[in-house]
Amino acid sequence: MLSEDELRIWLERSGLPEPARALIRRVRSSEPSRHVGSWRGNVSGRYPSKKMGVTIQFESHRVELAAIYELEHDREVLEYYDQPPRIRLEYESAKGRHLAVLHTPDYFVIRRASAGWEECKTDEELSELAEKSPNRYRSENGCWRCPPGEVYATALGLNYGVRSSGGINWFFQRNLQFLEDYFAVDTEPSPAIAERIQAYVGATPGVSLQELLQAAKSFASSDDVYKLIASDRLCVDLRAVPLAEPDRVPVFPDASVVPLQPKGGPPALAVTSPTCSLRVGRALNWDGRTWKIVNIGEKVVGLWGDDQALTELPLDTIERLVKAGRITEVNAAPISDFRAGIWDRLSQANEADLRAANERVAVVVRFLQGEGQPPERPVPPRTLRRWVAAYRSAERTLGCGYLGLLPRTTQRGGCANDQMMSRNS
Repeated sequence: MLSEDELRIWLERSGLPEPARALIRRVRSSEPSRHVGSWRGNVSGRYPSKKMGVTIQFESHRVELAAIYELEHDREVLEYYDQPPRIRLEYESAKGRHLAVLHTPDYFVIRRASAGWEECKTDEELSELAEKSPNRYRSENGCWRCPPGEVYATALGLNYGVRSSGGINWFFQRNLQFLEDYFAVDTEPSPAIAERIQAYVGATPGVSLQELLQAAKSFASSDDVYKLIASDRLCVDLRAVPLAEPDRVPVFPDASVVPLQPKGGPPALAVTSPTCSLRVGRALNWDGRTWKIVNIGEKVVGLWGDDQALTELPLDTIERLVKAGRITEVNAAPISDFRAGIWDRLSQANEADLRAANERVAVVVRFLQGEGQPPERPVPPRTLRRWVAAYRSAERTLGCGYLGLLPRTTQRGGCANDQMMSRNS
């Protein structure tokens, strides 16, 4: 929750009029205006919010609890309050009669750049209500709105939104529930374990969660990996596929390179031929270069190149190239041996070396993607040029740019390892 000083700063930056500021303070200082209950076909309850430090009421598992999970884990959400004080909505009935009703929205939400009310209902409820009160609820471009709520909020410089069951990403919900215990604990893996796990992901971005768990099991538990995911120190698209299917979950070192999946997630298999089968995690040879499949959508396939660039190709284009023999699958065994060589090199590095390489690769990949330097920790241009050159050199000679960013003191037995890991060996 915001402290008084943080709230004061937020209000000053918001530019909201005094009535809105007074309303926000009243919402924050008030108890819930009503206690929710269960009825036929619905189960209410209370969620212990770590963000708010109190329990938050929900009236429905189908929509309101799902909304709580979203609000709890949305970085843009600073605070949210259940059953805020009632507001007055005015609108015309279906027969043209003027109505004024007192309404209790489900939540009042304070975000970094906005604030306002949110109402949660199933699509079935909204359809019935829209038929009875077309001027209170309506669907536009697939989204539900409450025009009288918007009018009331806009007059104060605030927002009013409607959450429907049709807008819920159930992959995201399942994954948040899967990680619930890891969100609840404050402890993380030891720095040595965390740096080693992050190093493997940094060296093999897009590695499947299953392979990562297998590779790390000699020194870390699966709990260690999931704790890093829960704390955003390893990045996966929680909206794409269930964590309970780790072979389908690509893991990345940074959120900026996680390709977004379409609603419903990728199909398990998109194209199969004698020379190629498209699955997330497979490596392909296309025009002499190696690409890893990191996303199979409904219309496009995401490919992660050996230059750490993300490319998307239409699925029908991939199919034509596969049928023409211009795209072929890289044999699994050499890739396995190749990654074993990477892991062998990383196992020789100490915690300080891995920490240095993890910090460097985040800067280098960001630069190679054209995003510039992180403003909070800029690197001298000469140093950045040296890192980029080392990264590209290791990519060409060793097949893994990350290894070029390890301090030289850890590169023992370099010739033998270089020969083993070279793509041309």
